[in-house]
Amino acid sequence: MVTNFILVRHAVKEKVMGDVSITPVGIMQAQLTARHLSNLPVIAVVSSPLRRARETAEYIASATKSVVTEDIRLRERANWGDLPDQSFDEFVEMWERCTRDPDHIPPVGDSTRQACARMSSLLSELGSKHPPESNIVIVTHGGLITDFLVNTIPINDLNVWHPSFIEVQSNLVPECSITKLKYDHGKYRIDNFASVEHLA
Repeated sequence: MVTNFILVRHAVKEKVMGDVSITPVGIMQAQLTARHLSNLPVIAVVSSPLRRARETAEYIASATKSVVTEDIRLRERANWGDLPDQSFDEFVEMWERCTRDPDHIPPVGDSTRQACARMSSLLSELGSKHPPESNIVIVTHGGLITDFLVNTIPINDLNVWHPSFIEVQSNLVPECSITKLKYDHGKYRIDNFASVEHLA
């Protein structure tokens, strides 16, 4: 029973602390992504509750005649602003430490392995809930997408998409890129990774 998961990173966001919106450039990205996905029979759009993902998802839902469902399991591993008075440099240092050590639990947020586990629980739940060959759009964050892939997909399969996938994972998923996964009986296969052709 194959389920098609279409993982979309949110559009370009405002570069300030907190739960921020997408920018005018981000709006254009979201519209282009929505137009591209409007050709698919999308059965569900599920979004992170953070504003930048929710706003991106709304464009996709409108174009695919779907309704956005929020799920906290799609929230980023950690968000700048979650820890009061944390500078951006301190946030980046915390983020990079978690990326290097998948079991490190930061002062706020999750370890990469914990983030992967919550996304995994959502995807398996959706896979069992919807009919075979369903197309389900997941609008989330670049960090969560790579957290999930690095902790789920064998390294040899990841390296097909980039020869040093784990080492450079933080730079591999651009805004509004599309990663397609095939899910079948608890196993995942990457069908396409971080494509931005639709934004050209």
